[in-house]
Amino acid sequence: MKKIQLATLYIILAIILSGCMYPKEQKAENQVPYKAQIQSVQNAVEQFQKEEGGILPIKTKPGDTPYYQKHLVDFSKIAPRYMAEPPGNAYESGGVFQYVIIDEETNPKVKIFDIRLAQQLQDYNLRVMAYRQNNGYPPFKERLADTVFTLDYKKLGLKDAPVVRSPYSDNMLHIVVNNEAEAFIDYTPDLMKALKKTKHQFKPGEDIRRLLTESSDFVPAYSLPYTVDEKTKMPVFLIK
Repeated sequence: MKKIQLATLYIILAIILSGCMYPKEQKAENQVPYKAQIQSVQNAVEQFQKEEGGILPIKTKPGDTPYYQKHLVDFSKIAPRYMAEPPGNAYESGGVFQYVIIDEETNPKVKIFDIRLAQQLQDYNLRVMAYRQNNGYPPFKERLADTVFTLDYKKLGLKDAPVVRSPYSDNMLHIVVNNEAEAFIDYTPDLMKALKKTKHQFKPGEDIRRLLTESSDFVPAYSLPYTVDEKTKMPVFLIK
């Protein structure tokens, strides 16, 4: 009976994702993060903001939306007046990238994140949910911080630990879960690399994820906040 319930959940998820994640037929060019397209959106956003007295063309999202997925570009406000149409690689045009604005109060910058990451995380969330329903508790393995854990992937029916490809490097990044068993991407390897290259002097309690956006068009989507350890100066999860 449990196997039937789990299979049903996967079928439902597949149907939802196939119909909602990708609104149009995928093309190779829609899966490439062209800098020229990002810059064209940046220019359109700046023109809109200038003419609208500082207002940004963003969609209204709930207050608890994670920061790097919160201020999505509202293309209906900038196209066709400030640009002919959304870029072909934008989700709104059938692409795989969601355009988002960061540093919205100081120096608004247009960045992107790959919505296929959401599909991968949703798969793990579904597996965790099914396990929790059948066993009464999540498949936690190792405690990384007070409210951050690794997954016991074998209990989820997986042969290997769940990973996703980093948008910043060729690293494969592991999946972690919080105490509510929600899945997130662990950007620790990318942050360690960025910290070695930076001249910033971060203080414990300061979110260091902006390091990843300073030299990249991508934001660290679907992540928990990070800070530096007071003694080692290495990246650790920021628990508030």
